[in-house]
Order: sequence, then structure tokens, then C-alpha cells
Amino acid sequence: MGGVQIPRVARDDKDGFFYLPYTVPKLTDYSPAALDNAVTELLSALDTEAAKVTSEVEWKSFRDRWMARKNGVLTNVNDRWLKSAPKEAKAAVGQKVNWLRKHVEDRVENVTKKKVLFDGLPTFEPNASAQVSGVLVELYEAEHKKLHLASDSLDITLPGIHRPIGAEHPVIKTMNEIVSVFRNLGYSVQEGPVIETDYYNFEALNFPPDHPARDTQDTLFIANQESKPPRERLLLRTHTSPVQIRTMEQMKPPIRIVIPGKVHRNDPPDASHSPMFHQVEGLAVDTNITFGDLKGTLDHAMKALFGSSVKTHFRPSFFPFTEPSAEMYVSCFICGGTGKRGSEPCRPCKQTGWIEILGCGMVDPNVYSFVKDNGYDAEKVSGFAFGMGADRIAILKYGVDDIQLFFQGDVRFLQQFG
Repeated sequence: MGGVQIPRVARDDKDGFFYLPYTVPKLTDYSPAALDNAVTELLSALDTEAAKVTSEVEWKSFRDRWMARKNGVLTNVNDRWLKSAPKEAKAAVGQKVNWLRKHVEDRVENVTKKKVLFDGLPTFEPNASAQVSGVLVELYEAEHKKLHLASDSLDITLPGIHRPIGAEHPVIKTMNEIVSVFRNLGYSVQEGPVIETDYYNFEALNFPPDHPARDTQDTLFIANQESKPPRERLLLRTHTSPVQIRTMEQMKPPIRIVIPGKVHRNDPPDASHSPMFHQVEGLAVDTNITFGDLKGTLDHAMKALFGSSVKTHFRPSFFPFTEPSAEMYVSCFICGGTGKRGSEPCRPCKQTGWIEILGCGMVDPNVYSFVKDNGYDAEKVSGFAFGMGADRIAILKYGVDDIQLFFQGDVRFLQQFG
């Protein structure tokens, strides 16, 4: 047994002996029985010393002796038992030490409840230790009874504590609604890194080296990338389209994916622009996919999002990674396509009756060339892609006139959408 018995060296009036202050022994035996013996001795000393605390000064001394960081009993337990324990015993000793620490902290805290009785005690004659002891016991028992009754009582007539319940941010809520529509069509959700390489963000998506989107006026590049090859330089992705390439590198056709995420562009913040915004893109690749499949898919999605009465309209456009490309409009779901709201003009659709929602098109065969080794032969497969701004749709859906309101964190504004 590595523990040392506490020496009894002199008599007192209570039990015939008194004890020297406890010191943490070094252990040489780490068996379960030896550990239990050492713990029992420590707890016995703790209770003995706690029982002797009768003043605030004594309580502070008691607290510091057991819990001081530099040379307290708990610190010595950690140093002499846990740190010196052999490897195979460390787990068991660690559990004991952790349990002891919690027990000692609780015991010291319980002793502090007597501290409230130390102030305002009556004056006693010198050496009237028995009188002081008796009064302390009575006061402590009375105070303990009060605390016990207070903890067991509950006034059910008091008002409850209101804890605000969180809700989805309007932009996140809009993204989830869009994703849900395409999930129901059999699409799976894919995500990718916000910090991208030039290769995935531009090159593999058929952006030529001199394309305006590569300009630093549009793209936020990571600093100190000049020493890297151009295709390996890091940037904040300007769209979620890189996930399309990453997914095609990992999955063979057919695929149907929808990609929600955050993107960045170097736009000065104003009512309709933000350097950080959100997109939801989609990609479908299979055999014999046509532009008619694209139109039918998006028409169904818009009706699911905005109501069965909305109509869709496609106008030719240009995107480097699709050919042919188009911009899709929906009939204004605010004014019903009339361009007027009563006698007032409809501002969201600018009195045209149509609202631009997204860009789309058939995947350019040049894009397949970057993933041709994974089964994407432009002669055998075809597909379409589309992308929409979730922030723009949220603005239209909730009638918000400033995109910055979404990102300012004003709880008063956000609570409206809870």
C-alpha cells in the first residue's frame, strides 16, 4: 500500500487524539484496492478538516489548502498520483482523480454555506468555545432547513421564463425551399469548398483566359498566389458551378444534382448588390437530354415555388459553360403579370409583368472534355445546367427592398420571418 496512515500525535478533548494536517502520499501500488484505500484516507481528512471550520478566516484557509493552484491538495494529487502513474494505470487513476476533484469542490462549496453565518454572530466570552460551537450548530441547522424548504418549493403562479426559439434565416429558408423542389424531382444535393482554384472556378467551366469574369474587378483572389501556376491560384468562388465539375470527376453519368451555397464577388454593397450572396445551381446529365427537358423541369419548379398560375418565358443569352443559353423569366407573381398593383405600377417587375429568375442552358461540349475520362463523352451524353440567386428570390418573395437587411443581423428585422 503506497498510502501513509495519518499519524495521531496528541490528545484532544473530543476523541482522545488529534491529527496532523493531511499530506498527499506518493503511491507505489496502483492496484484498485490501494487506490480505494488512498481515496478513503483523503476523504476522511477532508471531512475532518471541513468539520473544524467555524469562521470565515478558517474557511478561506480551508479552501486555499485544498484548491490552491500551486500547492493545494488537489494539485498534489494530480502531480503525485496521476502524473507518476504507470501507463497501464493512468486511465483508472485519471477517473479517480477527476471524481475526487468534483467531490472536493462540492465539499468546499457546501462548507461555504456556513460562511453566511459567520457575520453578525453574538459576542462571547473569551475561551467560550463550547458556547460558540453550540450556537453555530443551531444557526447552521436553521439556515440549512431554510435552504432545503426553498429548493423544494415552487410557485406555479409565477410567470414562466420565455426562451426565444430560433428560426431559419429568410435566405436559408428560401434555399431550402428551392432544394426541396428539386429533391422531389430526384435530384441529390452536392456541396463544395468556398475557396476554389482557378481551374475549377474558370478553366474547367470553359472560361477563356481573357474572359472578363477573371478580372480582379469581379473576382476576389487570395493574397500571395503569384508564385503558383495560374490554374492552382486560390480565390473565393464566384458561383457554385465548380461543384458541377467536382461532381462529374467523382460520379459517372447519369447524374442529377442541385448545389446550394455561398459565393463572393467584388461588388460594392448597395440595395441590390452584396460582395457575398447565395446561389442554387443544378445539373442533369444523361443520354438524349434536350432543351425541352430543361424547360419542362424549370417550368415545374417555378410553379412549385411561386404557384401553379405562373408562366415561364425563355430569352436567348450567353454563358461560357452552356450552349445554347437562356435567361428564364416568370410572370410576376406579385401583380399577376399585369404590371400594375391596383392603380399603382408594380415595382418588382418594373411594369413589364415578367421577373428574371435564373440563367440556364445546355452544357457546352467543351465542358465535357475536362471530365471525358469519367464517361462524359459529348457524342454520347448531353445535359443542362441552371443557376439562380437565392437572395434575389427571397427579396421578391418577402417584399424586401434592400439586400443588405439580410446580412446586418438585426433581430427585429429577422423576427418577422420566424
